[in-house]
Amino acid sequence: MTRRFDLPDRIPLFPLPGAVLMPRARIPLHIFEPRYLQMLEDALKTEHRLIGMIQPEGDGLSAIGCAGRVVAFSETDDGRMMISLGAVSRFRLLEVEEGFAPYLRAQIDWTSFVRDLGGAEQDPGLDRKVLFALLGRYMETQDLSTDWDAAAGAEDELLINSLSMMLPFSTGDKQALLESPTLSDRRELLVGLVEFALHGGENEERLQ
Repeated sequence: MTRRFDLPDRIPLFPLPGAVLMPRARIPLHIFEPRYLQMLEDALKTEHRLIGMIQPEGDGLSAIGCAGRVVAFSETDDGRMMISLGAVSRFRLLEVEEGFAPYLRAQIDWTSFVRDLGGAEQDPGLDRKVLFALLGRYMETQDLSTDWDAAAGAEDELLINSLSMMLPFSTGDKQALLESPTLSDRRELLVGLVEFALHGGENEERLQ
């Protein structure tokens, strides 16, 4: 996605446990709460149209989220909104600003994630045959299905980031995947999490 706007230092936040937006990925969202409908309306009035996806953590929010630009939206007959966010960059949360709107807004910092603004990453260490064999076993145990033809044709980054977003990992694991510095780091963590699940969560030496 070509960026034709300056990154703002304040954006609205959409806290959602178990949902992360990875660099250069897209996420569909169903907006129905009045405060988030207001957030969407306000975001659409800005040049950047950014909304910050971030996970709750304890009594607060995670330190790192990912901002997405509203790239598509449609309204249902009963006033709900279906939107698609296209990732622009991860960000570090600096300070939540409450009281200015019915939804959360925050001061954020982009400087740790300059790489997110470039082109797609490659993963030279990715062995698709090994990964797909592992995923096949995992999905069978989880009663999941996937389009293997589409997966086989996907670029490295789209494949790894889509799996990181869609597989049913814990909130903490999703956050760790989001915070992985490189695509290779994310793939290694993803493989470790799948192996851990296949071992029933008992093999603490899974990554060694």
